[in-house]
Amino acid sequence: MTTPEIVVHADAGLLAKAVAARLVTRLVDAVAARDTASLVLTGGGIGTAVLAELAATPARDAVDWRRVDIWWGDERFLPAGHPERNETGARAALLDHVDCDPARVRPMPGPDGPDGDDPEAAAARYASWLRAATRPEDHGSVPSFDILMLGIGPEGHVASLFPGMPALYDERPAVAVRGSPKPPPTRLTLTLPSIRAAREVWILASGAEKADAVALALSDAGPVQVPAAGARGRQRTLFLLDADAAVKIPPGVGRPAAH
Repeated sequence: MTTPEIVVHADAGLLAKAVAARLVTRLVDAVAARDTASLVLTGGGIGTAVLAELAATPARDAVDWRRVDIWWGDERFLPAGHPERNETGARAALLDHVDCDPARVRPMPGPDGPDGDDPEAAAARYASWLRAATRPEDHGSVPSFDILMLGIGPEGHVASLFPGMPALYDERPAVAVRGSPKPPPTRLTLTLPSIRAAREVWILASGAEKADAVALALSDAGPVQVPAAGARGRQRTLFLLDADAAVKIPPGVGRPAAH
């Protein structure tokens, strides 16, 4: 796995602006290189703040959004439009403000989807969409996402992969999670193999309440105990933090990344 690189910004507001600017550059480069780009979104406070900053900057128009595939790393198993869905927040913050191709925006199904109140079937459907979007050069069952963004929970969870849960052992592209320790209890999530297929994984964290989790994610902890410790990109892993989230990183861990 790639050695994590660490970028620290003074506060959450500057972090959100900087990640938005980094996203523009990376997406523009991907479209220029391959005529397409793929982005996996995350929810949470800082993840949604990044999307809002991206929508607010004029630089967003440098991205040809109709050539960008939008995926989600996890989702609460709730109906479309529910205020607690990551999709709902992402649409309000960014997707409703840019010219995306609706066919390339792929939210995870909810109980109002074609599989009804069956999260396992909904996860299998999402896995089938991922497989259908792969190219021969991806060498796997999910696309080689250009950027996969993740938040991190205070106990070290990423996506809806919580410490010690069966989903951490699963090799399918996407699975249902029941009994989540964080409500709502039923969710869909990408698995660690899908996360590791991404070219770049960006872990976003702000606030002192995330400092312990960030330090553990950068330690030698195993992914079953600290799922964030197993979230790494094939080409690059970035921890994009504010100063409060970075206060407990031991000296010499990771390496500084270029801004």
